[in-house]
Amino acid sequence: MLPESAAERHRVVAEGFAVLTRGVPAGEWDAPTPVADWAARDVVRHLTTWFPGFLAGGSDVVLLSGPSVDDDPVGAWRIHADGVQAVLDDPATSERMFSNPHTGDLPLADAIDRFYTADVFMHSWDLAAGTGQLDALSLDDDFAEQLLEGMKPIEEFMRSSGQYGPRVDIPEASPVVERLIAFIGRDPGAWAPGDGAASADRG
Repeated sequence: MLPESAAERHRVVAEGFAVLTRGVPAGEWDAPTPVADWAARDVVRHLTTWFPGFLAGGSDVVLLSGPSVDDDPVGAWRIHADGVQAVLDDPATSERMFSNPHTGDLPLADAIDRFYTADVFMHSWDLAAGTGQLDALSLDDDFAEQLLEGMKPIEEFMRSSGQYGPRVDIPEASPVVERLIAFIGRDPGAWAPGDGAASADRG
């Protein structure tokens, strides 16, 4: 089970993603992933580019940029993740708010946890699938269940945003991580461990 605190949950999820970046085989950073039109490095690019702007749009937090994802995706992730962790570990963060017209006012740590750490968690599956690391991937079932149940009531809004593909129908008895991945538009059955062929949309 993942830790309950936003800081510790991010630490675990971000390190899991870091392990995946370090495990990408030589020459495989341009391999396709389950996200249509994204290579493996684009998964890292997505996470390291959308979130700094999101933070800046609702707080005074400025994250340092690391190396280019094109030149050093492993290093880019390390610098980015360390920056986010430093914000969460800062005692002053408990007093800081995130204010955005789309989200309303939230404690900063909660905003990071809800919108960003969850995104890293889900995209970990994309990076693992695209680079043949599903055998080594371990995503927390309880957190996957929490995310899935939280998204179901807002499914129509999610689909209309254009950021998620159509739900993929899989058996209800499937593992919860596979049900989460199918809900956000990936086909788990098309990405058996070791496979590398793209099939779904952004999320």
